[in-house]
Amino acid sequence: MKKEDCYFLGKITRRHGLQGNVFLKLDTDQPEMYNRLESLFLDINGLLVPFFIAKQSWSKGDTLIISFKNATEALIEQSLGKDAYLPLSTLPKLTGNKFYYHEVIGYEIREADGKSCGNIVSVNDQTAQHYFILDFAGKEIIVPIIKDWIIELNREEKFLKMDLPEGLMDVFLVPSKKDE
Repeated sequence: MKKEDCYFLGKITRRHGLQGNVFLKLDTDQPEMYNRLESLFLDINGLLVPFFIAKQSWSKGDTLIISFKNATEALIEQSLGKDAYLPLSTLPKLTGNKFYYHEVIGYEIREADGKSCGNIVSVNDQTAQHYFILDFAGKEIIVPIIKDWIIELNREEKFLKMDLPEGLMDVFLVPSKKDE
């Protein structure tokens, strides 16, 4: 399994008790989707290694207590602090204007009148306001992800049509490293 075929699920943070259980802190706004995990992949030295789950229960909010099948002390120790992943194929298909961030990388952003604003090169979800980072003729443009601004998501032609406020493109035009 390759990392590009997976999505980040969360992180094994620490042990729980003396029975070989660990805490899995989920990175999701829908933790209920993970009520019945059978397995996951842990990033160990750059390789995704499968770990099979014997049992799980909820701790607080978005944290699971899990125990691995055939767990040894060495296996548990090796899992601590590791990032957990699941295959992209396990995500439910979204319809309409709903999308996963990884899904729209490379999509073109168009204004309501059809004018191109550039292509999405990445998404920043590490801030309170998530935003697209676009490449527009070698310039980096930042566009906030606001659901009410999204008019259309076209998966076939790979574009997002957005009702952007007038002047937004000028405000968020960031000088590229080439211009510095």
